[in-house]
Amino acid sequence: MANTKDVTLSSIYSDLNRFGQNQEYEKALKAANKILQQRSDELKAFHCKIVCLIQLSRFQDALKAIVKEPKLSLDLVFEKVYCQYRLNQPQEALKTLDLVLTLSLKLKELKAQILYRLERYEECFDVYRDIIKNSNDDYEEERETNLSAVIANMCHDDPNRDVPQLREHTYELSYNSACQLVGRGQYGEAERKLKATEKLCRDSIEEEDEGDIEDELGIIKVQLAYCLHMQGREKEAQLIYTAALKQKPDDIGLVAIASNNIIAINRDQNVFDSKKKIKSATLEGLEHKLTSRQRKNIAVNHCLLALYTNQADQCQQLCVRLIQQYPDMGAEATLIRAVQLAKDGKSRDAAVVLDKFAAQNPEHQMKMRLAAVQLLLSEGDRKESCRILQNLSEATFKPGIVSALVTLYLADGNSDAASKVLKDAVDWYRKNKVSTGDLSTMWRQAADFHLRSGEPAVAAKSLEELLRINPGDKKTLAQLVLAYAQIDPAKAQILSKQLPPLDLSQTIDVEALELSNWMMKSKVAKKAAAKVEPSPGSKPGTPGDELIQKKKSKRKRKGKLPKNCDLNSTPDPERWLPRHERTGYRRKKDRRNKDIGKGTQGTTTGTSDQFDITKMPSQQTKPSPNPNSPVPDVSGPRQQQRKIQQKKKKKSGKW
Repeated sequence: MANTKDVTLSSIYSDLNRFGQNQEYEKALKAANKILQQRSDELKAFHCKIVCLIQLSRFQDALKAIVKEPKLSLDLVFEKVYCQYRLNQPQEALKTLDLVLTLSLKLKELKAQILYRLERYEECFDVYRDIIKNSNDDYEEERETNLSAVIANMCHDDPNRDVPQLREHTYELSYNSACQLVGRGQYGEAERKLKATEKLCRDSIEEEDEGDIEDELGIIKVQLAYCLHMQGREKEAQLIYTAALKQKPDDIGLVAIASNNIIAINRDQNVFDSKKKIKSATLEGLEHKLTSRQRKNIAVNHCLLALYTNQADQCQQLCVRLIQQYPDMGAEATLIRAVQLAKDGKSRDAAVVLDKFAAQNPEHQMKMRLAAVQLLLSEGDRKESCRILQNLSEATFKPGIVSALVTLYLADGNSDAASKVLKDAVDWYRKNKVSTGDLSTMWRQAADFHLRSGEPAVAAKSLEELLRINPGDKKTLAQLVLAYAQIDPAKAQILSKQLPPLDLSQTIDVEALELSNWMMKSKVAKKAAAKVEPSPGSKPGTPGDELIQKKKSKRKRKGKLPKNCDLNSTPDPERWLPRHERTGYRRKKDRRNKDIGKGTQGTTTGTSDQFDITKMPSQQTKPSPNPNSPVPDVSGPRQQQRKIQQKKKKKSGKW
């Protein structure tokens, strides 16, 4: 009986082996289950069952079987980790690998893939470098391709990182090399390399399988379009994106990226097309096809599209979801929320949202609070704007913030508060001795403001800082002397000795200088300088004489006379009056339709003969004394047309 059972198992194993070699995994799975029904502790049959389930892509069933039979799956670590990896459980897969003391080559390969999926590129790079160093098989080119993909992502995270140079003899390696250039922001060089990659891809795939050429070229073309997009050549990029989508590729990740980039090009235009494209960019399952960086960009564009289409509630919901999924994108989401509230006329609510986020995230304090100030100023709320600007801690003393505060306080007529802002800024910089570029403009403005407002002591502090920055500035020294003259005359006397001496070697006419145009700068001064006679003690060669005696010669233009002007005749004294106001003006009588409508209705005495053209007497034209006068019209009264009298052109001169 036992021998018969052994013979049966042997025959089933024989069938299992045959099915496996023929890749008939369904039949092989049934054969393995038969063996396990007879002997549940058969390790080889259990292993074959797990392999068949993996080959049939039944990863969940395989993982359940491994977990259910821990004794039979002690040596099936690779199969368990692979199932977890394919079920998108990279964290659990990595935990399983960490329990293994010594990793085999295939486990290292799998660990590298898991680390790549988790975007832990530094660790992945170290694992691949170790594998390539210690391996000696036919998969060297595949490993080198994977390593180049890791390096490309590392360049995106750190563009200045030094990475090893790899070969570029295949289109995959050439493509990854172009992605490295994209990560470094070298879009022009990446564009040229991608065009070379496209040619290399066509040459290599045409020799192998022409059916896969469009799928492979789609990825290269979309990356090429991205390079054009980043160089500002948006029309060219959009044409390539659209052409790639028309091919209807099977890769949903490629479709999502092309659709998202078209949305970015559309911006607030063509929103109906963008609403269609966003559906392709937010399909389920994309979290396993795209990197977190790509998913973040799509999520932000989704929020912006809702903003452009005035979908206020949806925009707020998407922004909240963006913060929940990607906490590091909180600043972008908060700004979008604030813009949406401002569009709805709720600028104060938007400012509250920005201020609240700034309080919770100090690293974004400056950006958020300045945005809040802008919204408040659009509503005319200067008081609240000043309160926010004064709560920026050390940033309050930046020259730009100080300038804004002084301007706002002066606009409200609060010069005391403006003076206090400048005082605090001067004291802070004197105390901390912070160097943030050229502050001389701020010191100068602060000194001038305090001198005008009657605070020479505060102005002196600003002027001293200016002298410290530029010790040779005599103008600042003179202002400092004037400031100290009001509070400390002794110190002003000491500082005045540093001023350059006054050169009195030339004789100067004081009266001429006081009355000169450059001193008084007014029309009164000009007239006085022209009328005042030279002083008795001045010499004829002094500069004062030139300033007083010199007169500016005016060019006289000869007036133009009208045409046909007779200089011998007396001009008409009424030539400036309108024609109808002159004494000899006679108004012309209107003789049109003179006899029509006269008499009682129905009278015909002489009327029919008057308007009968056959009985009308011939009229002779009297000679006109003026040969240039027009000939009068002899037509009937109804055929006479009103003649428009042309206006005479005004002559250039009046006589």
